[in-house]
Amino acid sequence: MKANNESNQETATIYIMGKKHLVPKALTILNALEYAGYRLIRGCGCRGGFCGACGTVYRMQGDYKLRNALACQTKVEDGMYLTQIPFYPANKAIYNMDELEPTAQQIIDLYPEIFRCVGCNSCTKICPQDIQVMDYVNAALRGDIARAADISFDCIMCGLCASRCPGELVQYYIGLLCRRLYAKYIAKPAKHLAGRVNEIKDGKFDNDIDELTKMDTVKLKELYAQRDIEK
Repeated sequence: MKANNESNQETATIYIMGKKHLVPKALTILNALEYAGYRLIRGCGCRGGFCGACGTVYRMQGDYKLRNALACQTKVEDGMYLTQIPFYPANKAIYNMDELEPTAQQIIDLYPEIFRCVGCNSCTKICPQDIQVMDYVNAALRGDIARAADISFDCIMCGLCASRCPGELVQYYIGLLCRRLYAKYIAKPAKHLAGRVNEIKDGKFDNDIDELTKMDTVKLKELYAQRDIEK
């Protein structure tokens, strides 16, 4: 039985993998799953909409349409039938970055299904990051690796774009390949990054790391909250 202070909350009837549950309407799908008694050991991630681990499929009562979302971003609604897809089983090409070229033909060789894109823009409409997914797919097809890498930069690899694609593309893997090609073959080397890597190798931060590993959770949280955030 729930506590008395919860009894006056407005509730929603939802169905989790077919089983009926009554949960507070203010909850996200992720919180509602836990409220209903599910212990999430995967598919929960950051809980803030940035890791892409909590992909969810749901349908509203009386509606045939299947919908996709991230469970941490989406509030429950009355009559929601839902289940999670914390991993989307899309095909990922296997490659050696040292053997690739930053060209359209390279993208096509690894992901020939890119030609199946019908321009419906379903991938963009479903993206929880509001990324112009179809735009970076088209840029990749044209061989504009830099633009594809730039547009897809905020991709969190949740797989929702692929779940809605009638052409069965794996857009997020195409974007990942473009970012890798851009970083290795097109972007200018970052001198400050190379310098920092050398500092790490030389042991400049060994004492700091050792001190952090000995701190308790409370102190670590305090340091994290007080950190300098680059604007």
